[in-house]
Amino acid sequence: MLSADSKDPTRHKDPVGSLSGGGDGSTQLPAVIHKAHAIERNAGMELDLGLINDVRINTNGVQARAGEFGARRTVKKDFQAAWLLKAVTLMDLTTLSGDDTFGKVDRLCAKARNPVSPKLLSAMGMADKGLTTGAVCVYHEHVKEAVDFLKGTNIPVAAVSTGFPHGQSPFKTRLDEIFASVADGAKEIDIVITRELALTGQWDKLYEEMKAYREACGDAHVKAILGTGDLGTLENVAKASWVCMMAGADFIKTSTGKEGVNANLAVSLVMVRALRDYHDMTGFKIGYKPAGGIATAKDALENLFLIKEELGNEWMRPELFRFGASSLLNDIERQLEHHVTGRYSAGYRHGMA
Repeated sequence: MLSADSKDPTRHKDPVGSLSGGGDGSTQLPAVIHKAHAIERNAGMELDLGLINDVRINTNGVQARAGEFGARRTVKKDFQAAWLLKAVTLMDLTTLSGDDTFGKVDRLCAKARNPVSPKLLSAMGMADKGLTTGAVCVYHEHVKEAVDFLKGTNIPVAAVSTGFPHGQSPFKTRLDEIFASVADGAKEIDIVITRELALTGQWDKLYEEMKAYREACGDAHVKAILGTGDLGTLENVAKASWVCMMAGADFIKTSTGKEGVNANLAVSLVMVRALRDYHDMTGFKIGYKPAGGIATAKDALENLFLIKEELGNEWMRPELFRFGASSLLNDIERQLEHHVTGRYSAGYRHGMA
């Protein structure tokens, strides 16, 4: 039942082995444009410290399994283009910089509405499919503006909150940030946990903190950012994932993008196996969001392969999987242009400016 346990470090090792090398296996990719339907929201459960304390991670097994996704998985030509278009629909297109301005956020929202050049979409037969990114993610200051800009679309606005990125502000201030962003129209709140609680094993306090965040979010979905690069061990990553899910998190997310080490495949494997086991135990599907350091089309494909093999097609939709992305879209659009024209264009042609 425990994530990435030593007895079975490669569970579900190769359920779609035909995916390797492209070919017919690539047709197993679910529809590029997914028709949304409601996911029963995670109700949480009582904190089970016995389960948390029993978590063990076979680090060598995790590393070996994680290495397979880049080394043995690939798709080519039309199949690769389809996977990359799928990745676009799963992006939280993000700007979280000190130089964010209203103009920059407006351009971000415009790109979210039309993330790929109409000329490229037309060449691929996708011009009339209504392709957009999964969400737009901004600081609270720009939530209302983004909500207004995206009115009439199905693109939700996500706000980072609770003293992002370090979570060191007073607790009441963190809750007030959530209330303010929800009031301005944010449908998703990306909170940061207090890493000290995980590092010192204060799982009961982390559970209560997460429950308070979930309550403050109301109907807005809450993504729990673990800050995995700060947690020290994969066991801490697994335990923090379990605690946040038990407390009602709708998503678990790797990183703020501000840590020294951000999302990687080993961390992703540990986290998705935790949410898979949580689903087996409770029946609730929890979403997953790798963020930070995912900048190339190759990174996106490796993460998609991991999700498909570990969780299946059911998770490959915006309700259950997102990329935290800022520069990723630029590289994907360059790869799609190469697919259509046979030539690579300059990266600046696909930016938001």
